[in-house]
Amino acid sequence: MILAILALIASYFIGAIPFGWLIARTRGVDIFRTGSGNLGATNVGRVLGRKFGLLVFVLDFLKGAGPVLLTGLLPTEAHEAFGLPNALRVGSAVCAFVGHLFPIYLRFRGGKGVATGAGTVFVLMPGPTALALLAWAATTASSRMVSLGSLAAVAMLCTARLLSVRDPFANESLAITLFCFGGSALLVLKHYANVKRILKGTENRLEDKSMFRTVARGIHVIAVGLWFGAMVMFNFIVAPTLFFEAFPSVVESAPSDRTANLPIAAGATEAQRKDLANALAGSAVGPVFPKFFQLQAVCAALGLVTALGWWKVPGNVNRWRVIVLSLTGLMIAVGWPISNKVSALRIERFNPDSSLAEAARSSFAEWHFVSLGLSLATVGLVGVALALAAKMPERAA
Repeated sequence: MILAILALIASYFIGAIPFGWLIARTRGVDIFRTGSGNLGATNVGRVLGRKFGLLVFVLDFLKGAGPVLLTGLLPTEAHEAFGLPNALRVGSAVCAFVGHLFPIYLRFRGGKGVATGAGTVFVLMPGPTALALLAWAATTASSRMVSLGSLAAVAMLCTARLLSVRDPFANESLAITLFCFGGSALLVLKHYANVKRILKGTENRLEDKSMFRTVARGIHVIAVGLWFGAMVMFNFIVAPTLFFEAFPSVVESAPSDRTANLPIAAGATEAQRKDLANALAGSAVGPVFPKFFQLQAVCAALGLVTALGWWKVPGNVNRWRVIVLSLTGLMIAVGWPISNKVSALRIERFNPDSSLAEAARSSFAEWHFVSLGLSLATVGLVGVALALAAKMPERAA
């Protein structure tokens, strides 16, 4: 327990190191009296230049990631001191994050915690954090507002956490989930003034540079292109091949090298062989659906965020881009739960109770038709969005 408490105290003092203030002082600048008055990387970059802003971001990121990494090296007994799994690592992340927000060295006047928070969650949740950074880049590049990008990042982080963990509020996952949402809430509160300026249309924007337009266009094309390619690959190649060729062939040719030379359908009737092939194909495709919809949701979010940045650029194509991507996003929201229902009915069709199996077969046909129709419609709309990407705006609004 003593070792765990010392680790938490050390994490706070490391997180409280005001790199932005220190670097600005070496250049003879009081960062609290210049620019927005914030000691974060954005204000340092605005006042001292991009190189210094990037340096502050990296150092603030490391002072968040470092304590969490080092805490993970402590003996098992220290990690068991607080009972809950991952509690010590999360506690270290909280202390480093709070240290940046309220540094003792500057009389508790700190920054907004974006870079330091990103460092902590990158160690705790690398996958969701990578998506959050991508959302930050897309939103910042398209809007030229770092604050809006930060808010988009925490929204993506929380959403990705909920979707990437089977039970995010289970005992083994609870500590990290609570930190994810608690830290995000704190970051939003620290951006309260920015939110008011965003709503009023008076928030500071970065200078319009070709780099931002290139990043926004690149993310948009990659997101929509990946989305369209994945949908075409899955709907027209992978799923039909598994259901109509691969598994029927496996069942018919058994025993063979594909069944490890085991007679998986010995003595089965033709109807039973067909059911077996269908069940095997469903078992192969079923686990893919959640990840497939997660990929679609990420691509839809990135495509729509970048498209919204061009809404006010003259030209009807920019409005249609937003409308088409909004419709596809709506289809994902509707199609996802329907897909889950279809997957459940696919299993229920083979229930030993014949009455339940028959009812499931009847419902399965109806819901599968609806799910397939939504999927094909989504493919068509995403194809339109990809075609619209051929005509990109040359400048920002």
